[in-house]
Amino acid sequence: MEEEKQKENRMLIVILFTIIAMAGEIAFGYITKSMSLLAEGYHMSVHVLTLGITYAAYVIARKYSNSPLFTNGTHKIGVLAGYTSALFLGITAMGIMYESAERFFKPENIQFNQAIYAAIFALIINYICISVMEGKLNLHHHSSNMNSSKDYNYKAAYYHILSDVLISILTIIALVLGKYFNCIHLDALTGILGAILILVWAVKLLKNTVRILIDIKQE
Repeated sequence: MEEEKQKENRMLIVILFTIIAMAGEIAFGYITKSMSLLAEGYHMSVHVLTLGITYAAYVIARKYSNSPLFTNGTHKIGVLAGYTSALFLGITAMGIMYESAERFFKPENIQFNQAIYAAIFALIINYICISVMEGKLNLHHHSSNMNSSKDYNYKAAYYHILSDVLISILTIIALVLGKYFNCIHLDALTGILGAILILVWAVKLLKNTVRILIDIKQE
């Protein structure tokens, strides 16, 4: 129970940092006209919602852990939260893909310096969030082992943030190449690539959580 409470506290910290990064990326995405930066910002806005669902799932599961309403325990509440997160991710990925494709055929001038600074800022925030979730910046002495954890709710949130880190890196690469080699279309292509990665991850999470929710035998 103590470990679950620690995870709740970590989620609150991660949500706060994610909101800061999301606001910065969306604002600078519009200012600099960077599609990859906007895509990452909107992607993170979904993370704010899904991380909130993750946190709520912990609170509800803890509150009703001994309730007779749940005859088989409350462990599937977290799985349901992961399933919901995957749905939101999939919808967001398709939206990003559409906007990036539209920007590819109708490119706009990008203010590369400001966009690069904003992307680096977001990467730093995402790294802090990953460190918090891994227990490197822990609230107590406990450190979570993500490889051995069977907490699908926490894993779902962790991989949400991890995908942000990867897309932030892709965004920085695209903006740097665009600035020095005039590859304007690379920014939109990075948005499309990021959307594909998010969609693949969302589908995988959907399959895993559905198997657990309806009790299909694991392969």
